[in-house]
Amino acid sequence: MTNGAARTDRATHGTPGTARDLIEVGLFSAVVAADALGIVPLTQTIFQLPLIWVFLRLRGERWFNLGFARPARLLGPVLIGSVAGVVMELLAVLVTTPWISSLFGVEPDYSGLKGIRGNAGMLVLFLALNWTLAAVGEELCFRGFLMNRVARILGGGRGAWVLSLVLGSALFGWGHTEQGVSGWVQEGLSGLLLGVLFLLGGRNLTIPIVAHGVSNTVAFILIYLGRYPGLNSLP
Repeated sequence: MTNGAARTDRATHGTPGTARDLIEVGLFSAVVAADALGIVPLTQTIFQLPLIWVFLRLRGERWFNLGFARPARLLGPVLIGSVAGVVMELLAVLVTTPWISSLFGVEPDYSGLKGIRGNAGMLVLFLALNWTLAAVGEELCFRGFLMNRVARILGGGRGAWVLSLVLGSALFGWGHTEQGVSGWVQEGLSGLLLGVLFLLGGRNLTIPIVAHGVSNTVAFILIYLGRYPGLNSLP
């Protein structure tokens, strides 16, 4: 992260959206849709980040314009993000995922993660991917880029940011369709909480990045130990 103020994207403060914003959001959403349909190999993030980089270059902007900036005091946001990440994962494991699963009559599909169970090498690999592609990458994409662009398209006011939070979270959930409908909804809810942290943190990505990384870290460690709910039912 580079040094900078918490709210660095001046373009989103009351400036109406442009056709370019609509095109950018459309192309970004197309990648999410392709991923949801199983067309994108590996992960959508490795395609979204270069795409966003091109958008920024064409505008003469930098990553800090999306909120990727080092806060003046780093320790506080890191501690807040760490606590929030633990709380988010416990909330998901103990409350929301069981409730969503009962609502839809099916648990999230975690079969893609079962290789972590009891495998230290896979745990280290997934933790590395978590802190790079998921925590940093997805937060840059969905909270940093998508929420800023949608808010600007809608006028940049308070209501625009609320709608950008809702729409961005829904798209974030849709980007996890490999987990089934229950996983889709749960990830959308997680995206909503991360978006709230983004807004409460002055539209700076530090807190949601740490919270995202810690939440997934807790989940992967529980999976490795064979203690994650629903995982033991997998073959």
